[in-house]
Amino acid sequence: MNSLLGRRARILAATTATAGLVFVAGCTSSGDGGSKTAAGGVELAKAGRLTTCTHLPYPPFQSEIDGKVQGFDVSLIDLVAKDLGVKQDILDTPFENFKTGAFLNSEQCDVAAAGMTITDERKKHVDFSDPYFDATQAVLVDKKSGITSLADVKAKGRKLGAQAQTTGEDYAKKQGFDPVSFESSDAVINGLRTGQVQAVVIDYPVVQGWLKDKANADAFQVVDNLNTGEQYGFTVKKGNRKLLDAIDKALKDAKADGTYKKLYEKWIGPYNASVASPSAS
Repeated sequence: MNSLLGRRARILAATTATAGLVFVAGCTSSGDGGSKTAAGGVELAKAGRLTTCTHLPYPPFQSEIDGKVQGFDVSLIDLVAKDLGVKQDILDTPFENFKTGAFLNSEQCDVAAAGMTITDERKKHVDFSDPYFDATQAVLVDKKSGITSLADVKAKGRKLGAQAQTTGEDYAKKQGFDPVSFESSDAVINGLRTGQVQAVVIDYPVVQGWLKDKANADAFQVVDNLNTGEQYGFTVKKGNRKLLDAIDKALKDAKADGTYKKLYEKWIGPYNASVASPSAS
């Protein structure tokens, strides 16, 4: 996997008049076909395509690797697309739109996949799939900082960073912090690396991937793993029951036939069925 801090070479496949929306290279490509109705009567925004909104980079769930957008979320949605008899297209969009469902409501995309936590507030605007991943928040610090816990950040008067509009940022605020907000996960990590902040709260799988690099592991460490009870889900436009059912079926089938486990081990790490594969809710 490429470094979070490596330059991301976005490949422009199409443009729209909507600010902040960029088509990027996904895992697949082919002709559009004629009908916007896929298998099972699922209506799509674009003929022959399941269009996925995401926010890059967010490895290991989605990031650009060797000129393509790849990751755990991408692989799971590819399974949905296969069942529907179409290909997946990926759009890089601002994360704040995931809370409101803006691109889903305007039918610029069919599904949103961005390592997004299921919350009651977000459910007011979008419909969530069954949960597909249990997530925890990690507190990552520079080994030279002397920080040993989240509480220690406050006790020592150090600066805490988090990605804007995320549950990690929300959690930090609830703990009495005024975190420095960064636009993306790689910006969060870069803020730590450059000394803008001395600690960050960020989803643990992101940290896992980043610390696989020996240079990063030598310089930084996790001092807290916060079990916030979060689960990730994919989202669709409110009332899009047929697509939601197709997503849930693909997830259920993948867990039953071992595909989910293989993808988890490829992108996330060692698989523990009791915590890695949440039951449907």
